[in-house]
Amino acid sequence: MAKKIYLTTAIPYVNASPHIGHALEFVQTDVIARYHQLLGYDVYFSSGSDENSLKNVQAAEKENMSVQKLVDKYSIQFENLKDSLNISWNVFNRTSFKIHYKGAQKLWEMCKKEDIYKKNYRGLYCVGCEAFYTKEEIIEGKCPDGHLNIEEVEEENYFFKLTNYQDYLLKLIESNKLKILPEKRRNEVISFIKQGLEDFSISRSRARAKDWGVPVPGDETQVMYVWFDALTTYLTAIGFGGDDKLFQEYWLGDGKRLHVIGKGIIRFHAVYWPAMLASAGLPLPTDEFVHGYVTVDGEKISKSQGNVVSPFEMVDKFGQDTIRYYLLREIPAWGDGNFSIDRLKEIYNGELANGLGNLVARVARLAADVKLTLGEKQNFFLFKGVETNLNQYRFDQAIEAIWQEISRLDKLINEEKPWELEGDKLKEKIHPIAKDVKNIAYNLLPFLPETSNKILKQFTGDVTVEPPLFPRI
Repeated sequence: MAKKIYLTTAIPYVNASPHIGHALEFVQTDVIARYHQLLGYDVYFSSGSDENSLKNVQAAEKENMSVQKLVDKYSIQFENLKDSLNISWNVFNRTSFKIHYKGAQKLWEMCKKEDIYKKNYRGLYCVGCEAFYTKEEIIEGKCPDGHLNIEEVEEENYFFKLTNYQDYLLKLIESNKLKILPEKRRNEVISFIKQGLEDFSISRSRARAKDWGVPVPGDETQVMYVWFDALTTYLTAIGFGGDDKLFQEYWLGDGKRLHVIGKGIIRFHAVYWPAMLASAGLPLPTDEFVHGYVTVDGEKISKSQGNVVSPFEMVDKFGQDTIRYYLLREIPAWGDGNFSIDRLKEIYNGELANGLGNLVARVARLAADVKLTLGEKQNFFLFKGVETNLNQYRFDQAIEAIWQEISRLDKLINEEKPWELEGDKLKEKIHPIAKDVKNIAYNLLPFLPETSNKILKQFTGDVTVEPPLFPRI
């Protein structure tokens, strides 16, 4: 029976159109999904949209439309990234779905009664993060993530007794029972826990939420704090609260449960979420991979900066696999990276057109000259450098391992000069090289699925000469 993995992206707020930073996480998670499929895993992959936030309410007011119309308008754009970027998720879960409401309310009711209590609270609330911060965390009017929309809020809310779980969470992460990569992010979580945890608010007044959000069970005056309800998407996406066949299979089973998230939301996923699940008596995620941020020409992505890059426009202009390649190759898997059109063109011409594309074209021409047939069954294998690095979610280094093979084959062809041979001698020389090209394509399947399949098709049966994979730009 195949081993199982359930993997998820975080769910973005849908108060605006997606930008290139959103594309990074979707593509990274897709690589993990496709890689595990090559390893023979039974993979289930979920994504979705975060629709119950105050941020969405305020955006709807600015656009003079209902909140439901606003989230409908933008969530479909995020869902359309599936086709635009060739993402293989199985389900796109929207938190405004009534089935999600049922699941979020069920999780609330499953938490231990002593872990949820009500009290008056006053604090500094960042609408951008949808989170409360202490005075010490607000520097020059900005939250740790740089947002300026800080409000002082005082109201009666429900709280989750996170202090009950301090020792539990520390042991969980120090023992790697919940494995967090990269190590730097794991250490940040451990440090945060050791500083001492505080109980956190898990509801908002219905009035302040403008009557938008998941109602708190048994209290019509409150709706759930967006993070309590949003985290539950990982359960409701697979049927929790409704038809729970997939939930039984992928969450309650013995498989791997992996969250792919950005570094700005690690506190919610590595501290709040495990405590909530433990309180409810449910299994925890087994792994969390934390990626960095994407800047554009060295600047943080921001509407006010005017530097929001649309992934749809980039795909239309440069092609699906070109954008996938740039995000995976140029953005450090374990850190922050920059998106630049000039750099994209440089990498496209240097590595895709002159590197992979040129190798495939050279070998195809030589193979076609002798009508080489590669219809026989070939035992594909993953390069060690690909496996080692993808097991650590180091996409950029895994790609480097593939390009080392491309360079090796280019060097071999230049040294052996097969174009000087004819007939059977050429066929004998080019046959193993053509098989190596197919294996390179196999290794590229998680990264560049469209390109890989083109190469595999081109080199199956009688090898054909096709138009360039990547014409120079």
